[in-house]
Amino acid sequence: MNGFKISNPTILSRMSDEDLKNYFTGMGWDPEFVEVDDPDDHMPVHEAMAKAMDSAIEKIQAIQKNARENNDNSLPNWPMIIFRSPKGWTGPKSDFDGNPVENSFRAHQVPLPIAAGEMEHADKLVSWLKSYHPEDFFNADGSIKDEVRAFAPKGDQRMSMNPITNGGIKPEPMKLPDYKEFAIDVKTPGATQAQDMLVWSEWVAEAMKLNPNNFRAFGPDETKSNRLYAALDEGKRQWMEDIKEPNDENMAHQGRIIDSQLSEHQAEGWLEGYVLTGRHGFFATYESFGRVVDSMLTQHMKWLRKAAEQQWRNQYPSLNFVDTSTVFQQDHNGYTHQDPGMLTHLAEKKPEFIREYLPGDANTLLAVANVAFASYEKINLLVTSKHPRPQWFSIDEATNLVNNGLGYIDWASTDQGAEPDIVFAAAGSEPTWEVFAAVSLLHDEFPDMKIRVINVVDLLKLRSPKNDPRGLTDDEFDRYFTVDKPVIFAFHGFEDLVKDIFFDRHNHNLHVHGYRENGDITTPFDMRVLNELDRFHLAKDAVLSIPDYAVKGAYFAQRMDDMVAKHNAYIRENGTDLPEVNNWKWQPLK
Repeated sequence: MNGFKISNPTILSRMSDEDLKNYFTGMGWDPEFVEVDDPDDHMPVHEAMAKAMDSAIEKIQAIQKNARENNDNSLPNWPMIIFRSPKGWTGPKSDFDGNPVENSFRAHQVPLPIAAGEMEHADKLVSWLKSYHPEDFFNADGSIKDEVRAFAPKGDQRMSMNPITNGGIKPEPMKLPDYKEFAIDVKTPGATQAQDMLVWSEWVAEAMKLNPNNFRAFGPDETKSNRLYAALDEGKRQWMEDIKEPNDENMAHQGRIIDSQLSEHQAEGWLEGYVLTGRHGFFATYESFGRVVDSMLTQHMKWLRKAAEQQWRNQYPSLNFVDTSTVFQQDHNGYTHQDPGMLTHLAEKKPEFIREYLPGDANTLLAVANVAFASYEKINLLVTSKHPRPQWFSIDEATNLVNNGLGYIDWASTDQGAEPDIVFAAAGSEPTWEVFAAVSLLHDEFPDMKIRVINVVDLLKLRSPKNDPRGLTDDEFDRYFTVDKPVIFAFHGFEDLVKDIFFDRHNHNLHVHGYRENGDITTPFDMRVLNELDRFHLAKDAVLSIPDYAVKGAYFAQRMDDMVAKHNAYIRENGTDLPEVNNWKWQPLK
């Protein structure tokens, strides 16, 4: 502790040794103090620090010996050293105006404002640097003296030879379970209901069995809420304090899930450290609170980018970030828990390192995990549902969607072999659901309307190759979306992201329905209505966007408005969604 930060004192530095000892002892540490008494006399504090280090190492070795010989996995009180020194110690005592630098916040700034055009006080800089006696360490030609080189560790004692340094000396690839063994048997689209995260949890549990020492889950005390039940049963929560049954669930002193603190910062930081040491894992959180650590993901991306430029750097497993409890299903927690902005935030980063997946059902989530968890040096964002949902795709359909990034849904389309009148695209679980419902409404009313349905899983695959090397060419993009037909794009996130993706393409006849910053504590379907992501708004927009239907479909558009009005009245009177919504099932198109 050196007393100051950028321009303020630090709180801990103003506490007494007694208060600090009580604080850190209460946190489970065994503190020892070392303090600089005389800033101008360095030797006493160097000797005190050496003794404190020796004492700490002896305590660590004793703890390890006891644990290993007695199989004692109880939580020890590890030693820690609290070192008090002046801020800017050994630096300039004061600035040119006589203000103190050493032992003040000014030491956090540029201690001597000397630059190429301001060399008036260069002698002070030279005097300061000479105070470190460079002649004791360097030869006249600038090379390091042999006796200094001799201090450096050799062989396996070097920092670079630590087993967890630079992605690990012998990192093991993750053993992936066969995701198809966990698939939902989807014979008829939408006929089966399941919870995507619940299904995926079985895959995660098997991954923990296959990778008992190098795979972990991290999160801020939301693992159970996010339906990772099987993973909790198999892997257990890591908990080093006493475990008190029956009130403490799924806890073990050697668990594979770290979610004991409601801190997104700590959990995500632990995952970063874990993957950078060559191991594998994921971070799962409520979607809106993933934003708490978006700057940490930015820094991780920057680290990956710079590390990729160094030929001696090893590869690192990808950082897998799972957003669930998402915006369109956070109806009970309300507006505070509704924010899909991580999609936009990460999409702005370097494309080589970012993937964004929006699986529409459980099988697609399984297929996504099989790709994402096998990847290296990526930040994989998985946005997925935890609530009961219709299941749309067979495991083979889901696999093709993930491998291609997107796909034409033939059983929901009526344009086979012809130019469509309208293109529907969906990215996300609720958007997928609502698009299928909107298509059903339109086909029942206008059986001659030629409808094309595209499901998008790997969102950034839609970008132009000018912006993302993986992107679809213009020809490929046009085969999906045409060059001029109206596109109704139902999207899980903020609409500008999709508009930006279409900006460089031929087709600008785009109508995006996404999150419009409208939220509340309300019914599940009403969250979609509030943002005009619901089937009624989608179907109305489609009819009004097709010139041939704009007039003859006016009555249909009015009927859709009437359904929204009916919905608004019904939920206020009954507190639940319309039977027409809750009981709707996909029927094969005739």
